[in-house]
Amino acid sequence: MSMTVDELAARAGVTVRTIRFYSTRGLLPPPDIGPRRVGRYGPDHVSRLALIEELQSQGMTLAAIERYVQRLPEGMSADELAVHRALVASWMPDSTDEVTREQLRRRCGRALEESDVERLTAMNILEPTDDPEVFLVDPGLLHLGVRLLDVPFSLESILAARSVVVGHAREVARELSRLFRDEVWDPYRAAGPAPADVERMKSLSAHLQPVVVQALLTAFQRSLKAELRDAFPKERVPRLGPDAAGAEPPDDAVSR
Repeated sequence: MSMTVDELAARAGVTVRTIRFYSTRGLLPPPDIGPRRVGRYGPDHVSRLALIEELQSQGMTLAAIERYVQRLPEGMSADELAVHRALVASWMPDSTDEVTREQLRRRCGRALEESDVERLTAMNILEPTDDPEVFLVDPGLLHLGVRLLDVPFSLESILAARSVVVGHAREVARELSRLFRDEVWDPYRAAGPAPADVERMKSLSAHLQPVVVQALLTAFQRSLKAELRDAFPKERVPRLGPDAAGAEPPDDAVSR
């Protein structure tokens, strides 16, 4: 995938001015220079812009985003950047955007056949409206859904995989919540804690959430590698996941 700066702006939903601003601040790597000295952008630029968008949505300042990006390992692929974005997006509230079919095409960066729209709808990423040219879209899942359009799996397989992930994730969440309640919360409540103690317990729960997410991600990556080694002992193991994972900005960069 190779894009001009205008195509990148349409794909990411920002202005060209914002892209140039991010480039001057070192948030985006320079483009490849093609014929007639035209800059060409690729999937890593799309993923990095999506990550910046999520960080902004979390309320991070530009300076904080710069520090975050500077700490990322060099040469991260679009897939590895997507993992970072997914971790950030996981804390965002559920939301939907209303888009036209043309806006959806631009955000996806590709033409969408009716079968593609049907697959995205089946994955609960799109929701049709009374107007056949207008959709409700889950912005947190759209990039994932577009990537799955090119995966050589049947829709039934994708939905089955989604069911497995959601079901096991809910079970893990239920068990961890039970442990926290039985081992931490109930003893505190039985002791008749003061109001300040209750607030400390709530703060502890919030502090543990990102720790649990990182632990789950690490455990899943290692388990997946182990399963693939067992399933393909004599072949090269397929890679189904990553190994690790001043000036004022333009108005639209602030608003995003």
